[in-house]
Amino acid sequence: MPTHAKQRFSSRLGLLLSVLGIAVGTGNIWRFPRIAATNSGDGGAGAFLVAWVIFLLLWSVPLIIAEYALGRKGRLGVVGTFAKLAGPRYTWMGAFVSFVAAAIMFYYSVVAGWCIYYFTRMVSGGLPLTVEAAQGVWDGFQGSGFPIVFHALAMGLGAWAVWTGVKSIERVNKVLIPTLLLIVLIALGRTLTLDGAGDGIAFLFTPDWATLTRPRVWLEALTQNAWDTGAGWGLILTYGAYMQARHGVVKNSLITGVGNNTVSILAAIIIFGTAFAILGAEMSRTEVLEVMRTSGPAATGLTFIWMPQLFAKMPVGNLFAMLFFLGLSCAAFSSLIAMIEMISRVVVDFGVQRRYAILGVCTAGFVLGIPSARNLGFFENQDFVWGVALMLAGAFVALVVIRQGVRSFRGENIDGIPGDWSAGRVWDWIIAGAVPVMAVALLVWWLWLSATEYAPDTWYDPTDPFSVMTCLVQWGAVMVVFVGLNRWMVKKLNSKSMVL
Repeated sequence: MPTHAKQRFSSRLGLLLSVLGIAVGTGNIWRFPRIAATNSGDGGAGAFLVAWVIFLLLWSVPLIIAEYALGRKGRLGVVGTFAKLAGPRYTWMGAFVSFVAAAIMFYYSVVAGWCIYYFTRMVSGGLPLTVEAAQGVWDGFQGSGFPIVFHALAMGLGAWAVWTGVKSIERVNKVLIPTLLLIVLIALGRTLTLDGAGDGIAFLFTPDWATLTRPRVWLEALTQNAWDTGAGWGLILTYGAYMQARHGVVKNSLITGVGNNTVSILAAIIIFGTAFAILGAEMSRTEVLEVMRTSGPAATGLTFIWMPQLFAKMPVGNLFAMLFFLGLSCAAFSSLIAMIEMISRVVVDFGVQRRYAILGVCTAGFVLGIPSARNLGFFENQDFVWGVALMLAGAFVALVVIRQGVRSFRGENIDGIPGDWSAGRVWDWIIAGAVPVMAVALLVWWLWLSATEYAPDTWYDPTDPFSVMTCLVQWGAVMVVFVGLNRWMVKKLNSKSMVL
């Protein structure tokens, strides 16, 4: 067995901060406020929040429990865990789950690079005072070679953070996560002092129940939950392989899920409050929401075009702009290192030395992320395709538990840990029934509506970046490759005494 298999997090706090590093990322600050605004009704966004919380309890937390327990039991990466616990013929599913996270990593590193660039920009330069000036900063950045440079910087820093394994990951997250939480609280306090911020906060929490009749709202609520918490990615499973046997999984899972979603809510309060306070003096509510929903290519406008100029109109705005983008950089980096560790661990399980695995993963991540760094249309397509694929990944993770026998798996690996809670039979029902049904139902629902209502003229065109077919072709191509490699992967894992 490889020596890294004996590595463990030194404490429960180190584990929790590292897993919160997975969960708390740009999905909370860059993605969640926009998704909430996009799925709001005329009266408010509160109904979307209800659907979002429902999926936290019915999707994210149960899958996080499963991932913690699977990682602790298998003590392997994602592919090895599927081969060992679900059975050799399901190895390709583990590879697919790993690839979904890797595909997200390719463009997520680009986002991390944007965050780092804007932090350095806020430190070294003045804030843009107008929409035109802010747009000019963004266009100038995107038109230069800087997106590739900062993408490379993000991947390089990620390689450094995971180089020595759990110890370095734990050490980095003990700095990143407290720093991020402190910045969020400071920004929240500043937002609450702005005149007009209360209107935005009230809109965020006011439910417009009619929005729950839209299928897209439920789909967005589920995929945002998966994005928010990291449930179903295999990331928590990877960190679970390094947790101590005496640490329970139920309390840790609830802290992970609830803690993550709390940060998302706080970020939304900051964004909604600031946008309504500053823009509300010049625009109607409808116009403010339009800015939050649609401004900028690849949904970047709210964070990278509007927020800098909003800070420019606040007292001591430059300081808060620096803090905002520093926090965003911390969030992006903590999640990125989890993705690098996950893919590297998979490669290590196939017998590659850790340092070569990390170098290979980060080099491939840089090269395959270049198209997203250079072309925002490609970036949008990848975010769409692999964000929806998280539903499949979550269902595959649930399948591993089902193959083990849900009740017996819970009894042997979850319940009965001193100081922890029991998952109970409700968890059995959710994993064995609700998660697979939700994944299938929402996917079928989305495919049908996309083909008949959302894009009836282009659903069959794989070159359309948001068509049904672009998802099916990309998912199908990856699955075909891994099914074809299934026997080779099992043989390779077995040759390393990993599975049998």
